[in-house]
Amino acid sequence: MLKPFFQENRKTLLLALPLIAGQVSQMLLGLTDTLMIGRVGTVDLAAAAFANALLYLPLSFAIGLSIAVSIQVAHSFGRGRREQAGESLRNGLLIGAMLALVLTVSICLSVPFLGYLQPPEEVLAIVAPYLYWVGFSFLAMVPIMVLKGFAEAQSEPWMVLWIQLGGVALNVFLNLIFIFGHLGLPAMGLTGAGIATCLARFATLGALMYYLFKSKRLAVALPAKWIQPWDRGECQALAKIACPISGQMLIEIGAFAAGAFLVGQFGAVALAAHQIAVTCATLTFMLPLGLAMAVTIRVGHAVSAQETERCQRIVVGAQQMGMAMMLCFALVYIFLGEFIAEGFTADPEVIALTVSILVIVAIFQVFDGIQVVSSGALRGMRDVNFPTGILFVCFWLVAIPGGAALGFYGGFGTLGMWMGLASGLGLAAVALSVRLWAIAGRSGRSIGH
Repeated sequence: MLKPFFQENRKTLLLALPLIAGQVSQMLLGLTDTLMIGRVGTVDLAAAAFANALLYLPLSFAIGLSIAVSIQVAHSFGRGRREQAGESLRNGLLIGAMLALVLTVSICLSVPFLGYLQPPEEVLAIVAPYLYWVGFSFLAMVPIMVLKGFAEAQSEPWMVLWIQLGGVALNVFLNLIFIFGHLGLPAMGLTGAGIATCLARFATLGALMYYLFKSKRLAVALPAKWIQPWDRGECQALAKIACPISGQMLIEIGAFAAGAFLVGQFGAVALAAHQIAVTCATLTFMLPLGLAMAVTIRVGHAVSAQETERCQRIVVGAQQMGMAMMLCFALVYIFLGEFIAEGFTADPEVIALTVSILVIVAIFQVFDGIQVVSSGALRGMRDVNFPTGILFVCFWLVAIPGGAALGFYGGFGTLGMWMGLASGLGLAAVALSVRLWAIAGRSGRSIGH
């Protein structure tokens, strides 16, 4: 009885491992930037927190498109129609190119209005060049995410992983040159980090494109003709999936961005501590996110093959693995919080506040693991609209108002905002799990219909 269950767990984990590593490698760009910027000073670290809060919002649209491509390709792969997967890629890249251009222009046009968000004056004075450079890198990042989704949905994630890790190594090397000043260049601090990130992303895109055209395993799924009119039906199918997923991402990422803007009212120290905590939480979140991506792909394959019982085994095992992962990280944050904070900064005030925030991060880690795996399974079943409403309620009617009340009126300050975010994640975990099993447990009906 347990043998099929463990077999599905093994298959999910084997697919998830490179996806997790790929997500972690993608976040390592932000981690290395934060670690290296933190050595420049507290103000630079606070400015990075403020800028990234803005940049995470347009990122949600890119994530939505990449997941939509992945879902479409996974269903085509499951049905044995790999030529249709090529059309999903071609149209996804066309949409992605337009999206990247719109996002880059929007980020650049937003810079003159940053003062209305009332960040600390010292932060506002240095943040603009960093935003311009990282905003320009979206022209490379959006296509990277589409190509990743295409390869990973066909269970070909390893070369994508190695290319991304190469991009991280290049970013570290360029950070040393541009942030601190080497090879005859002046030290540029935060601006140097933006330049390094931009160059590393374009190099990664070039390597992925080269791999795409040289891979024999993916060749059968490439479009027969790249240059031809849009496939209206495929574009509509991608948009139908991408829009609500982007909405989900925008709701959750936007809540954390709003939290960063509100934390900024407490000063540069609070913003710097917030950046360290967000960086750590985001990095560990990549593990259940990679697992959720594997679940989306495997559930998509099972749904297309009308294998309801196998789909349920996949979901149960993934939820248990997600909880186990995040319990481990919760213990790390509780017992090693000070050690982690000291790796980012030498400022004792920032370290003390970061340690307190990481205790709250530890609490919501388990909730985060459950909600992201549940969301991934629901996407594989093509159920995206109702979960979007759930996330809106949890984050914007519970987490942000609750966090603001605790922070500004309850006297908890920055910790109050994180308490509010933790409550929203907890409620989302429960609500999405109920929704998932309401669908997966239907008798006499096929999942996803």
